Amino acid sequence: MPESVIRIKPNHYIHVFDNNTNVTTVVVGPRTFTRRDHENIILGPEAMITVPPRNYCMIANPVEKDKKGTPILDQFGMPKIRHGDEEIRFAQDPFPLFPGESLKEKPTPMVVVQANQALRLRAVRDFDEKSGAHHTAGDEWLFKGPSTYTPRIEESVVEKVNCTIIKENEALKLRARLDCTDSTSQKRCAGEQWLVRKSGAYLPDVNEEIVGTVSAVVLTPTTALHLVANNTFSDVFNKVRKAGEEWLVTMQDTETYITDVYEQVKGIVKITTLNNRQFCVVVDPIGQDGRPRFGARELRRGEASFFLYPGERLENGIQDVYVLAQEEALLLRARSALPSEKKLPGDRWMLYGPRDFIPPVEVEVVEKRRAIPLDENEGIYVRDITTGKIRAHIGSSYMLAPNEELWSKILPSEVDKLLLVDASRDKNDIKASAPKARDPTRVVSYRVPHGAAVQVYDYEKKKSRVVFGPDLVLLQPDEHFTTLNMSGGVPKQSNQIHAISLFLGPDFMTDQITVETADHARLALKLSYNWHFEVDQSDHEAAGRIFSTPDFVGDLCKALSARVRGVVASTSFDAFHKHSVDIIQESVFGRNAQTGEINDRLVFSSNNLVVTNIDIQSVEPVDQRTRDSLQKSVQLAIEITTKSQEATARQEAERLDQEARGRLERQKLADEAEAERARKSLLELQAQSATVESTGQATAEARALAAASTIEGEAAVKQANLSANSATITAKAALDELKKRQGMELAHKQKLTELEVKRTRDLADIETTKFAEVVTAIGPDTIRAIAQAGPEMQAKLLSGLGLKSLMITDGNSPINLFNTASGLVSAPAASGN
Repeated sequence: MPESVIRIKPNHYIHVFDNNTNVTTVVVGPRTFTRRDHENIILGPEAMITVPPRNYCMIANPVEKDKKGTPILDQFGMPKIRHGDEEIRFAQDPFPLFPGESLKEKPTPMVVVQANQALRLRAVRDFDEKSGAHHTAGDEWLFKGPSTYTPRIEESVVEKVNCTIIKENEALKLRARLDCTDSTSQKRCAGEQWLVRKSGAYLPDVNEEIVGTVSAVVLTPTTALHLVANNTFSDVFNKVRKAGEEWLVTMQDTETYITDVYEQVKGIVKITTLNNRQFCVVVDPIGQDGRPRFGARELRRGEASFFLYPGERLENGIQDVYVLAQEEALLLRARSALPSEKKLPGDRWMLYGPRDFIPPVEVEVVEKRRAIPLDENEGIYVRDITTGKIRAHIGSSYMLAPNEELWSKILPSEVDKLLLVDASRDKNDIKASAPKARDPTRVVSYRVPHGAAVQVYDYEKKKSRVVFGPDLVLLQPDEHFTTLNMSGGVPKQSNQIHAISLFLGPDFMTDQITVETADHARLALKLSYNWHFEVDQSDHEAAGRIFSTPDFVGDLCKALSARVRGVVASTSFDAFHKHSVDIIQESVFGRNAQTGEINDRLVFSSNNLVVTNIDIQSVEPVDQRTRDSLQKSVQLAIEITTKSQEATARQEAERLDQEARGRLERQKLADEAEAERARKSLLELQAQSATVESTGQATAEARALAAASTIEGEAAVKQANLSANSATITAKAALDELKKRQGMELAHKQKLTELEVKRTRDLADIETTKFAEVVTAIGPDTIRAIAQAGPEMQAKLLSGLGLKSLMITDGNSPINLFNTASGLVSAPAASGN
């Protein structure tokens, strides 16, 4: 059961509910409260709310108060409550919460806004400040420091804003959130961006937001900044830039550059530097008005350094000055009229060396030409571009004229391959050496080997000429070689040998043919023909006939094989096997009708080819049975011959064996006799050796004793000499030591004497100086008074001056004071004693 008596401490309170009136009242301590039966304690006792200085708290559903701060009661006696409202209370005496009030925010320290800081505030309801400023709900503004922020119920703190430090060579990029006026009193539209370039702390306004920090680009004498404008604006140099315009910022404009919001860095442009031997041509250069001169070209010579502005470009980059030697020249072409040279557009001319040359913009350098050095057997093909005529220049160096160019002579690929290989004879395939591309502008040359001929055809004159080796063929522009495609291989096959030169022989060719005898035995014959060409080199018509048959090898082999087959077909195998050489030679050469002998040559009149001999290299049956029978007969003949040779060899071996045994016995007997003679000689030599040995030993011992005695005597003599020399050296060293010691003692005594004399002289000089200074100190008047005063006065004066005795002289008679000065003059201390 609740207590009836409640003791309320100071600064505490309770809420008491009256069940009769349904009214809740606040009872504040210190007090002892007696609860009645119709009253209930619904809260407490609770401590009052204490707000320290520079703190605040927030009360929800506060009561209404009058101007004096007293709560306003309704008709039932309860405080009126502002439902849904809030109230901020600052430092005051502790206070209780009335019924319906609640503490929404405990006492909280007030926010201290430091320098370079601000609070962004937002109005949560419409209100008017004391200064008269009116704020509508949703408005935002800044509360800048240094200050202490006093919160209001009509506003809320959105965030704390800190200043941004803008360093040197930096700028702050801002964007307007709403239409506003910036720190320089310039109006800004929502979304507009701008830069704050002033160094220091910058506090953005409530309608400004920081986009980022822009760093400056440091420009050097060799770099420039390439910029492009995104919008039309005025840059930092107060120059209007149109949208899309491009320009450069160099070190002459500023050392550091911060890119504006409407500018975009397109890149860094390096300086272009030309030395005194370089030049360049700038295409579309920038004029004096800053606008590009499209289509124009500007020549710039070194030494120079410049930046290429946007739109400008170098034609062919940086070029070196053309330096022409004695054998060099430039082929020039006029782009436009050149009045100084009296040239029209399109004119071509040559500029010859030695000199250097920088082409003006009106002139185009087509190419640099050099005199082509040519030996007497070298040449080039030159084409006149005006008339189209082609000629060959051979034998001397040549510089092309302005209207000339080198012409390339195109040869068939087969001819190009044949020119790269050496001339071959009777080869199935021609293998090229190291591939070497032929210069098509050079005159085609071919060395015709000895004993060969080459045919050249001139398509312009419709004539051909034959060149016999050894010689060099130089083709004119319209001349071409006649290529030969000849048969090769065994048996012969067509198009196996390709050549330019035709060998005249003598040479041979080998072919294999199959023939059939009258008794149908088929044989394979391998024949070799000796041949040569008989041609008169002075007769051009006869010389041309040797090329009338392109494949003379194939034609020759076909003709001779036909003759051989015809004759063998009418001959039996046995007859052919016994007389094959005569049969084949007769079939080829024929017989002389007058003498009946076989002719020794066969002449082909169409190309002057002569066959002089036939060699039968092999005859083999083609049929297997014939080959087997022939092989058996050959083997039987070989066996008979082998057995006969074996019997002969066996008999010869037995004969040689008997002869060898007889020679061996005779040699044994001779060797035994020789051994006995050698043994006798050995015994004689041993006896002589023993005699010599005994005699030699005695002689050697005697000589050794004599040599030992001689060595001992010589050693004793040498030892005596060495002892004498040692004694002499010791005595001499002792004498030198004594001399040096006495000399050093004498020098020492002399030094001491000199020092003593110098000391005595120095003491005498000191006493003399002292006496002179005493006399000077007394003065002549005092001395005169002493001379005139009586003896007693003199004694007093002298004693007062510290003098024991006095000598006065006229200065004419000399007085020796060298040893008496110490007695005449003494120190004052001595006189006192």
